[in-house]
Amino acid sequence: MTAVRTARERAREELTREIKQEARRQLASEGAQRLSLRAVARELGMASSAIYRYFPSRDELLTALIVDAYTDLADTADAALAAAPAAPRARWRALCGAVRDWALAHPHEYALVYGTPVPGYRAPQETIEPAARLPIALITVVREGRPDAPAPTGPAVPAGPLGEQLARLRAAIAPGLPEAVLARAAIAWTQLFGMIGFELFGHLVGSFDPADAFFAHAVEEMADLVGLPAEG
Repeated sequence: MTAVRTARERAREELTREIKQEARRQLASEGAQRLSLRAVARELGMASSAIYRYFPSRDELLTALIVDAYTDLADTADAALAAAPAAPRARWRALCGAVRDWALAHPHEYALVYGTPVPGYRAPQETIEPAARLPIALITVVREGRPDAPAPTGPAVPAGPLGEQLARLRAAIAPGLPEAVLARAAIAWTQLFGMIGFELFGHLVGSFDPADAFFAHAVEEMADLVGLPAEG
């Protein structure tokens, strides 16, 4: 019975992978808004009713694709950090470069998680943890890269809503990191994805195209912003 059950589980896992692979192909050809369980079933030669035993709704299939995308991106970033030299700036470059490389290699998955929201879809709680892995990795690089550095000079963090948001975020994922530094890390995080989005969606054509030199320069500027030490 164990062997039979295991074989069935393997068969289910394989078909689940095939369903998600076909769904990704449809993301590339049709876009997330037009993703259809019936179309996926048709392409795989399945009865329409059968696919609902794997994904009861289109939204559940979208959620699986989103979780996979966040997870694959974070795994790629973690691997890049594991292979990077110990110098803080080298780790920063490795992380930023891995995110860009993944996005360029997986443009449709990137668009799914960082592009225009899919109308009518509301991401469930299960997407939060995989989505948080990458910003936590970025903040960790900053925190570990400037353990003895003073807080940056410049305008103080306001005491209103921003200060409250930073205090909550600091308590949750960045203990010991000055709130002013955490604010700068958040600026760098959003700039990183903004640059990648501009490149990926064609907004740098005619200006910084190809974007390699611009991206490399911006990565160094962001490292300065968050206070990573210069390489001596």
